Amino acid sequence: MDKLVKTGYGMVEGFEENGLLKYLGIPYAKQPAGELRWKRAQECEPWDGILSAKEYGPVAFQDDHNIDQGADECLTVNVVRPMEGDKLPVFVWIHGGGYMCGSCSDTLYHGDSFAKDGVVYVNFQYRLNVPGFFDFSTRPGCEAVESNRGLSDMIMALKWIHENIAFFGGDPERVTIAGESAGGAAVVTLMAVPSVKGYFNQVIAESGLCNCVMTPEMQRKNVDLFLEGMGWTEDGLYEKLLNADPFEMIRAARYQERVHQYRWPGIFEPGPVIDDLLPERPLDAIKKGCAKGIKLIIGTNLHEGTMFVRPEDTGFPNSWEMVRDMFEKNGNSAGYDRIRAYYDDPEKEAKYGDPFVHFATDYVWEMPSIKAALLQGQYEDTWMYRFEFISESAKKSGMLATHAFELPCVFGVKEHEFSRFFFEGETEEAADRIIRDLHEPWIRFVKTGEPDPENWPVFKGEIPPVRIFDHETRTENLDRRELLEVWGDMRFYED
Repeated sequence: MDKLVKTGYGMVEGFEENGLLKYLGIPYAKQPAGELRWKRAQECEPWDGILSAKEYGPVAFQDDHNIDQGADECLTVNVVRPMEGDKLPVFVWIHGGGYMCGSCSDTLYHGDSFAKDGVVYVNFQYRLNVPGFFDFSTRPGCEAVESNRGLSDMIMALKWIHENIAFFGGDPERVTIAGESAGGAAVVTLMAVPSVKGYFNQVIAESGLCNCVMTPEMQRKNVDLFLEGMGWTEDGLYEKLLNADPFEMIRAARYQERVHQYRWPGIFEPGPVIDDLLPERPLDAIKKGCAKGIKLIIGTNLHEGTMFVRPEDTGFPNSWEMVRDMFEKNGNSAGYDRIRAYYDDPEKEAKYGDPFVHFATDYVWEMPSIKAALLQGQYEDTWMYRFEFISESAKKSGMLATHAFELPCVFGVKEHEFSRFFFEGETEEAADRIIRDLHEPWIRFVKTGEPDPENWPVFKGEIPPVRIFDHETRTENLDRRELLEVWGDMRFYED
């Protein structure tokens, strides 16, 4: 494979590193500066000459531990591939971060381990936070603001990959999209987006918030808090948006993040909104067969909520008073009694931890992911997992098997700040084993469409099998019928 590649938009020159070919920072759309910040992604403009694709592009606007970073010119894609091979399977990673932060240039996501296993690895930046996911389109005078800007970036990136990945030795007919957290939510959402049909045929959703999709009314509640944080009224809002410092807006979004659970307990952060790009909630669309032909791996971590349920500035309800308020504000007073009886249980606390961590884990991740697996499993092979590996450092910190803790294992990266924390206190043998247990089925799935035919059956039956990734990885038939019955079809903040 040559370092020089001709794409549909112009020539790019990559480089060799660690026995792999890398092409970084390639624009996949017109960069959203000026008024385009508030528009959906637009077709990339061709370039003359040779584009040097040797550095990652800027991250999207965000703050990282109170450090402002990012730029409008963030819509870039990165490709990493083996030195040899053609028509290779393609693995596309969408990074997480709650649609508020994160980047694909994080060394955890460089993807070398996938490319070394014979896969073309791709990831991309998309707009985050206020420019990406806060919806102003229904506000007075904001008719020029388009909804789902961040989602439109993902759609444009997948279009670019479909049309250009063959130039890099990838097979556009063998594309697996995957992601974790907001990225996991995104890949489930993309299963319900009509305009990307045919751009991928497999999905891996890690700890995806399958219900983190907004009605316009839910978005309005969050945007009201953003306006409060900015000290703005709706008067002249479009002009204010055009002229605002992006980092001031991000600070106001952080204000919204700090107070949203106290105003509207249980509400999600701003994410994709129901509109013409996304006509209905993903789980409703999947139930109707919108994703026929797409194989799915989906799963969660045992204690997702420990990262989000906090004594102050909590990300989800941290008291029964907040849970009651959540249910009453959504006309579910009877549901509250049922939920409290289920979670206020010392026996469950022994396995799942604090009842509010357990409540958040099930409400946000576990219950919707089970529903997604059951619904998609009616149409195509689906597999479910749960990550239960509690490392020594995770035990000492009290984080247990929390959100994102599977990532160092999936990517097989030990030398990363997060990875070093996760593996601290573990033997090399234990670390290598859990890396192998997760990474190898992901690779096998990307290449063959089956993660582990001998040990991991498809998600079928009254009590379906679930792969448990732990110090001793195994398959168990988990009976979660009571969990699904307790939650039923309760919905929150949709009206």
